[in-house]
Amino acid sequence: MTEVPRGTSGGFPASYLATGSASFLDFVQAQAPEVLASSLRLPASAAPVDGPHSTTIVALVFTGGVVLAGDRRATMGSTIAHREMEKVFAADEYSVVGIAGSAGIAMEVVRLFQLELEHFEKIEGTLLSLDGKANRLATMIRGNLGLAMQGLAVVPLFAGFDLVGAAGRIYSYDVTGGRYEEHEHHSVGSGSVFARGALKKLWRPGLTESEAVGVAVEALTDAADDDSATGGPDTVRRVWPVIMTVTADGVRRVSDDELAGTADRLAQERSAAATEARRFRIGGAAR
Repeated sequence: MTEVPRGTSGGFPASYLATGSASFLDFVQAQAPEVLASSLRLPASAAPVDGPHSTTIVALVFTGGVVLAGDRRATMGSTIAHREMEKVFAADEYSVVGIAGSAGIAMEVVRLFQLELEHFEKIEGTLLSLDGKANRLATMIRGNLGLAMQGLAVVPLFAGFDLVGAAGRIYSYDVTGGRYEEHEHHSVGSGSVFARGALKKLWRPGLTESEAVGVAVEALTDAADDDSATGGPDTVRRVWPVIMTVTADGVRRVSDDELAGTADRLAQERSAAATEARRFRIGGAAR
């Protein structure tokens, strides 16, 4: 029979059972910091790592909630590394996070963030406030600064439903861990400039959830039209953006059937507009 070491319970080290911080990240940093991505250190002479990068993420508020959407393309230099990558994830029951930047590191940060929120809820018996969640994510991004300086940057977009204020809220970040609350809408990633232009024109107060989803699809489509690293709705392969909404009822992933209908309607509208523009050009040339 194996003897349980003194000072342990059930074979676990005493430090695993000690009361302390409700932060899972603090626990891992104290017990096994080497497993964290932020502990990685590349040689000073190493060339920048050319790994898959994810883009583009958009977010906008609507009456009673918030939408977060991401395209499905990942690039590596001028090559399409993946056509069906998912970049938007539920962080917990009332918040979502989208990733842009180095895909592998970003997904590791998201998984750790999900554990952080779950651990806090189990220890404290309550959900962390939305501001608290945004601050925890900022701490994780700041911890990745060393890798960001070597080309492995992670720039998420975080959104959720504020149970106290009963409204959707959006938070953006920079590579140093700076946290900024955005109002109405925001976008990050290589196609963000084009997506933001579309959001400025299409967003309005009082949007319904369905209308906000349509605006997100159109913003990603505009970004894909001008940014080669952003993939728009793929009607041939039937690959649609990942879009999640957050309301007082929690997180909902918009179904592919709903997105297919929205993308098809948008394609028909733009096709009709292009046909009308050609007719106008031909008519003008004839005159």
